[in-house]
Amino acid sequence: MKNILIVDDEESIRHSLEGILEDEGFRTSFATTGEECLEMVAVEDPDLILLDIWMPGIDGLETLKKIKKKRPHQLVVMMSGHGTIETAVNATRLGAFDFIEKPLSLEKILLSIHNALKIGQLVAENTALKEKIGRDYKMIGNSLAIEQLKQQIKMAAPSAGWVLITGENGTGKELVARAIHLQSTRADKPFTEVNCAAIPEELIESELFGHEKGAFTGATSARKGKFDQASGGTLFLDEIGDMSLKTQAKILRILQEQNFERVGGSRTIGVDVRVIAATNKDLLEEIKAGNFREDLYFRLNVLPFVVPPLRNRKEDIQLLCDHFLQFFCGKESREIKTISAVALNLLQSYNWPGNVRELKNLIERLVIMTPKKNIESSDLPHGINPNVGDRTTHDFNPGNLPNSYREAKEVFEKEFITYKLRDNDWNVSKTADTIGLERSNLHRKIKAYQIEAD
Repeated sequence: MKNILIVDDEESIRHSLEGILEDEGFRTSFATTGEECLEMVAVEDPDLILLDIWMPGIDGLETLKKIKKKRPHQLVVMMSGHGTIETAVNATRLGAFDFIEKPLSLEKILLSIHNALKIGQLVAENTALKEKIGRDYKMIGNSLAIEQLKQQIKMAAPSAGWVLITGENGTGKELVARAIHLQSTRADKPFTEVNCAAIPEELIESELFGHEKGAFTGATSARKGKFDQASGGTLFLDEIGDMSLKTQAKILRILQEQNFERVGGSRTIGVDVRVIAATNKDLLEEIKAGNFREDLYFRLNVLPFVVPPLRNRKEDIQLLCDHFLQFFCGKESREIKTISAVALNLLQSYNWPGNVRELKNLIERLVIMTPKKNIESSDLPHGINPNVGDRTTHDFNPGNLPNSYREAKEVFEKEFITYKLRDNDWNVSKTADTIGLERSNLHRKIKAYQIEAD
């Protein structure tokens, strides 16, 4: 039951509101002065406050100011029998959700309360979602390399400087990009990601800049691009080393001029985004080979970050294993599994060419395919534990089988697609042709199974 605090020095108003609100299913409490209101807010947690402006002692506007200083997200609806436009503007500027004139209209006050509570629910859900995103994209590890990286992020994030993140596949370059965004002044604005390697050359410009209706065959309506979608926030250009020279030139012009035109359009659109780029390639070597523009490299490389490979921070493997076990056991609704000391020692001795992503995929497989609560060294694949037989990832010993046909089918399909993608150097079109599947259908399965290149 939602609690509404009514603050008014007129007993008749308090009594009327009490009857109306309790009939609507709300719980009510009361204060007669601004000072009493502040005392109650300090010990209670009202979902909404109905606050009169003209009261003895401190008035409603001063009370509102003090409430917002202590509780910025507190929902407050102001009431007044002597309201003016200036008063309403001041109340809104101080953070009031609405301003209602007396004599109070039953319909209007209930509408204002319901609208305010809906907004409050959205704010709470948004806050919870941001906290979840923060947990999902948390950088796990306390090794010296990771601690230094976290410190660099803390220093660079509040600035407006463009960022270039380099590192091997699977090291967590996107995590670094998101950490920079979440600690920046743009944290409450969009984080928009573009995988430059996954978008066909003929569509990359439309994807980045958007297009106007009729710009090309199939453009049946105007469409905003990633630069538009990231307005005010951060645009993450992943695998920028795979971008064509033609598109590189357009990106460079946008970064210099802070504006662009949509494909097929002539209207100039201003852009306000912070660009973070990432690549697994040596861009200086790409420049020498003529595959990357030197001027774009120096434009992006204002704040360089290098993400260390997992083999250089093996002391983090236990923390990463614990994190992934908790995540995947929760996702699969299973009891939290543990890893034996011998198995952990083998994991820490392995070189991890696929880095953290390889470890993450392995832990997911072990959670699904290991029936026991404790993961032993014998459960590890041959590449990590040479003492086990050289078996494929589809080791269908009865003890390792999932509980249902559907689960077994999903496990096999994911493993099969991952194997074929790896076999074709993660080329989606080539893999689709090889296995006899429509490219769009394969894309949907990759997304559904959250398959990532290692």
